[in-house]
Amino acid sequence: MPNENNIKTVKLLEQKIKDSSALYFTKYTGMNVSQATQLRKSFRENSVEYMVSKNTLTKIAATNAGYDESKINDFLVGQIGIAYADSDPTAPAKVIKDFIKENEDCLDVVGLIFDGEFYEAEKYKQFASLPSREELLTKFVIGLNSPMTKMSTMLNSVMTKMVTALNAVKDNK
Repeated sequence: MPNENNIKTVKLLEQKIKDSSALYFTKYTGMNVSQATQLRKSFRENSVEYMVSKNTLTKIAATNAGYDESKINDFLVGQIGIAYADSDPTAPAKVIKDFIKENEDCLDVVGLIFDGEFYEAEKYKQFASLPSREELLTKFVIGLNSPMTKMSTMLNSVMTKMVTALNAVKDNK
């Protein structure tokens, strides 16, 4: 019979899984306390929540959230921590990539769920190289602004040439 604490944990995990735009499953075997603290701090700074929970409770929560149990079982083997991405689904990939550069052999991505799709572990590297949402919006706005800037520059140039021509005609008379 399940105890009250486990029921609460399953409900919390189920809600986190439903609310997240991406889930990154990581194996943290061999990580020391200072590395774990550094990793959690990096995740927090990027609006990502990193949690370690019992694999059996995570399986139940993921199944309740609507994910295929057999695919989840492939990810939940050994010591697994899950990074839950809120608004930017690529943020955990960037944090993990930076962390692995500095701390080799203590964190491995075993798989990820990105917008409801299951991906292999190596896919996180591609997501880590994607620009963030803010960068994409900035590029989009610059792209929209560029034609208007060129048009105003062109019109200003034509007006300047016309004023110069009129001043030359005035000086000749």
